[in-house]
Amino acid sequence: DVQLVESGGGSVKTGGSLRLSCDASWFTYSSYCMAWFRQTPGGEREGVAYIVTSSGNTRYADSVKGRFTISQDNAKNTLYLQMNSLKPDDTAMYYCAAAGSGYCYSQLAYHYWGQGTQVTVS
Repeated sequence: DVQLVESGGGSVKTGGSLRLSCDASWFTYSSYCMAWFRQTPGGEREGVAYIVTSSGNTRYADSVKGRFTISQDNAKNTLYLQMNSLKPDDTAMYYCAAAGSGYCYSQLAYHYWGQGTQVTVS
């Protein structure tokens, strides 16, 4: 079965940092794109950061540019999201996702999802 397992969430003060990890151990890491999304209760799921795994090209939501960094460790089959200068508006459930094809920067391309990890900024 497909498995994406997130970790690293937690509670942090405004201005603090967290690093999220996504273990995609089942994956050969040949997926086309991977991404981090977030969602608040009652809110829509929002794409935060995307990476094209073959090229390393990245894209970020305007709300996190300059503060968040998406990266991959192919040897460990792990995706990361380094989050700095956190704000209360960053509070959400964060999801790791993978796409085998399609437009990398559209949520519609992502068919594999983790269970989520909660980030709370106060």
